[in-house]
Amino acid sequence: MPRIYFGTDGIRGKANEGNMTPEVAFRLGAAVAHKAKQRARNAPRIVVGKDTRISGYLFEHALSAGVCAMGGRVLLTGPLPTPAVAHLTTSMRADAGVVISASHNPYQDNGLKVFGRDGFKLPDEEEEELEQLMQGSQLDKKRASGLHIGRAERIETAWGRYVQFIKGSFPPDLTLDGLRIVVDAAHGAAYVTAPHVFSELGASVSAVGVKPNGKNINHERGAVHPSHCAKEVTRTHSDVGFALDGDADRLVVIDEKGRQVNGDAIMALCATRMLKRNALKKKTLVTTVMSSIGLEQALTRQDGKLVRVDVGDRYVVEAMRKKGFNFGGEQSGHLVFLDYSTTGDGTLAALQLLAIMLREQRPLSELVDAVIEPVPQVLVNVALPARKPLAEMAKTRDVIEGVERRLGSGGRVLVRWSGTEPKLRVMVEGPDERAIRAMADSIASAAQLELR
Repeated sequence: MPRIYFGTDGIRGKANEGNMTPEVAFRLGAAVAHKAKQRARNAPRIVVGKDTRISGYLFEHALSAGVCAMGGRVLLTGPLPTPAVAHLTTSMRADAGVVISASHNPYQDNGLKVFGRDGFKLPDEEEEELEQLMQGSQLDKKRASGLHIGRAERIETAWGRYVQFIKGSFPPDLTLDGLRIVVDAAHGAAYVTAPHVFSELGASVSAVGVKPNGKNINHERGAVHPSHCAKEVTRTHSDVGFALDGDADRLVVIDEKGRQVNGDAIMALCATRMLKRNALKKKTLVTTVMSSIGLEQALTRQDGKLVRVDVGDRYVVEAMRKKGFNFGGEQSGHLVFLDYSTTGDGTLAALQLLAIMLREQRPLSELVDAVIEPVPQVLVNVALPARKPLAEMAKTRDVIEGVERRLGSGGRVLVRWSGTEPKLRVMVEGPDERAIRAMADSIASAAQLELR
């Protein structure tokens, strides 16, 4: 059945408009609590976390009201990274977790992401069950009353619990003493936790993007705008910089020269070292169709393999769990280390990278340049007035097929609709950057003409 609320990463949209309203949040809270109540012996316990955007208050209360209406117990964490909510859901033996965040989007947006009691994002079929409950009348007939109405309480120790957990993922024989690190928290969910993690492990930390006011999340800071982090790295002569996004489940890395290191290079570095330690299960890295040919070549040189899935960290994790793999990620900076966490975690991924730098005693720029040979890749985002299946866009498909013929086996073309925004994303990869940019622009122009 067509999905009304859930997209590729939960429910997302303009705060207090469309499907992103307190009424929807109430229904989701009620549906999550109802489903959990069918399995729980007592009142179901639901962990609810959020990022720092101003509308978080609106949805936190609405979601909590929905849970309480079904007799559930709400455990509020306050502003906390998405992976922290996933961790607390399992460590506190809760029945589900919900994150209120629109990740890298501006403060005007917000979103709702649901985790199961195992700490993993819900599969499509369970999200569809929640949608059916939200649209139907069953929830209204099951509301609690009297002493059975639920309650909400705050977990004052939530951020400290998460910091301790993350520190535990760092090798005990290593220390960050002597390292200078820039952390840009994007005025988002990790504005407290990230600086604490690195400083408590011994690093000298320059923290930026740690003064949220409800409206500045992702604004000129963090993974969406890594140039500020890069400038801070060069200004402070730091060894590395980490720019997180609004909910801190992904990161952009800056080397000691102030250069941005994309997710493919970080995956190549981590995966090849895991291969050397026989720690990469089945010698396989899971990534998406967006990752470059260069990443695949880096794995092949070390007798490793690469499996591609659809765009979205949830699909990376689903493939990892289904096939028994333990490391995967996206070019955008979502890195998933299943040996430690059930979802992408920017701070945890940064620690894994730091461990490699410390063990090999080489600057990040040298490590990256030695592990992967970049293949030019161009990505063009086209905002269009309406969505239309690519199969029905004949003129655009003709241009795509022409580009594919020109590239042959020396490149790739990927055209897809964004799962979170009304945009067509055009990616072209090949040996000549000027040529592939012209190819990407030709596809984008064809789509604009066809849907104008």
